[in-house]
Amino acid sequence: MFRTLDEKLNGFLFVIILPILLFVMSYYGFESSYTRFKTSERPPDFLFSSVYSYRIIPNYLSIHITDFMEYMIDHHLSSIKDLLSKNGTPFYHGLFLTNGFFLILCSLLLDIILRYKVIDLLININIRRMIHLLLIFFIVITQYTPSNCDTIALCCYLIGVLLTLKYFHSGKMIFFYTLILLIALSTLVRETACLNIAFFASVFFSVKEFKQRNYNFILKIIPLIIAFLLPYLSLRVILDREQTSFVEGFYIGKNFSSPFNLAGLLFAVIVLYFMYRLCNRAKNQVIFRKYLFFSLPYLGMITLVGLFWEVRLFLPLIITGALVACHDFKNFITKP
Repeated sequence: MFRTLDEKLNGFLFVIILPILLFVMSYYGFESSYTRFKTSERPPDFLFSSVYSYRIIPNYLSIHITDFMEYMIDHHLSSIKDLLSKNGTPFYHGLFLTNGFFLILCSLLLDIILRYKVIDLLININIRRMIHLLLIFFIVITQYTPSNCDTIALCCYLIGVLLTLKYFHSGKMIFFYTLILLIALSTLVRETACLNIAFFASVFFSVKEFKQRNYNFILKIIPLIIAFLLPYLSLRVILDREQTSFVEGFYIGKNFSSPFNLAGLLFAVIVLYFMYRLCNRAKNQVIFRKYLFFSLPYLGMITLVGLFWEVRLFLPLIITGALVACHDFKNFITKP
């Protein structure tokens, strides 16, 4: 009994308390000149008048959370109002609260995935926690460029990874249908939803079966693509084009001329290579290579309209590499 309680306490401290403490350090212990979020009283106008305006869910969540924080500070937290004012605005505190909540969900999802049909090495709880801690550190350190959508999008992505693995091992269509709905919903959060399609494709696509003209994979991938494109294109038709933009700008020149962006690219390449080397099984290496291949459209968009210095853009790929390295893909039950 005492052993069970001790394990639950250790799990709670490691999976929930430690990540949120690291997040507090990131948001309130380190200063960044990269963003002005900390001095914004309300959600900045550019969130609703640029490419960010397509991220419907996090934008409106920011409005409501900011209103909530203003109410709480004025009516229930007046005793520490000065302390809160010195360390940020209601919008910034609301941003921390939102991202902190979804960070906990991400940590819980990582714990679940790292327990689900993993390689023999991860049966050792200490090794599993080391991998978990490494991924949490990657999430936290990339928050030097905080946003109102990345942590939410990462949470949706990890749910999609879990659904794909569940469908891979069980063959139950409920996981596949739920994945379709998730992709449609998470497209309203951020374009990262397309990476769930890339992960599904990397797990189920077989070159051998494709050469044998077995095209069942295509029938499975089409609903996922539609689930992404339908809300993605609909938003660009519905929203006022005079107040929004398809992209924030084209930064391909800056990406290969700025030392900061080159450093970000080098960081991403080294970490992705490290994750690939973690895959000590041929099957896992093949799946990770396929994942990077199917992620090329996303990587292409980062190169054209993103900044390599914002390494948070590479975060889903980095985390996926670790999860692929840790998972046992031998238990193949269902074929698409």
